[in-house]
Amino acid sequence: MGQAAGLLALVGGGEWQAGTGYDAELLERSGADEVLVLPTAAAYEQPDRVVATAEKWFSSLGSRARGLMVLRHADANKEVNAAAVAQARFIYLSGGSPLHLLSVLKGSLVFEALANAWRHGAVVAGSSAGAMVLVDPMVDPRGGAFTVGLGLVEQLAVVPHHDSGASHHFWRTLELAPAGIPIAGIPEHTALIREPDGSWRSAGEGHVTVYLDGVQAGLEALRR
Repeated sequence: MGQAAGLLALVGGGEWQAGTGYDAELLERSGADEVLVLPTAAAYEQPDRVVATAEKWFSSLGSRARGLMVLRHADANKEVNAAAVAQARFIYLSGGSPLHLLSVLKGSLVFEALANAWRHGAVVAGSSAGAMVLVDPMVDPRGGAFTVGLGLVEQLAVVPHHDSGASHHFWRTLELAPAGIPIAGIPEHTALIREPDGSWRSAGEGHVTVYLDGVQAGLEALRR
């Protein structure tokens, strides 16, 4: 994606809670005074409450959050919403349903704006469903197989909630993983962060575990 890309944070879940101190770093690195929150994945799970949680959390960090209610594919193709994303310096995708999030953002003006903003230095974060969808291939939550993700980063798959037993089909995912594709198991309150130079690191309470061809590997298995 080039040297100018901003930080990318793939969060394992439990966003905007105690233990997610990396958000303060993301905020500082973005240079933004506002976080644009897309509660898209939580469209059927009280998205207003999701935004309120983000507002309270970022207020505690001395900043503010604003919700952009992109809840349907039609919303994602509104120019006003795409313009808001294009102007943002810190964009955060909440958790919820990865399949709904994928269906809303795929091929949309909003995702095009998000990808372009990131390539030009904006910080992008996605938690749980948000993390799953931003990469390609994407783990299908219905059975642990793979489908096509949005591909902000390619040749990487993400399994969130890796510490909680919520990834019921994890071992099937490892069995079905294409050869040479790393699988990142990310616990809650933990972020897998891609630096602008393409290097990766883990931040937060837990530790990211990378699997390659069915066995554990280090973060160096992740491609720049």
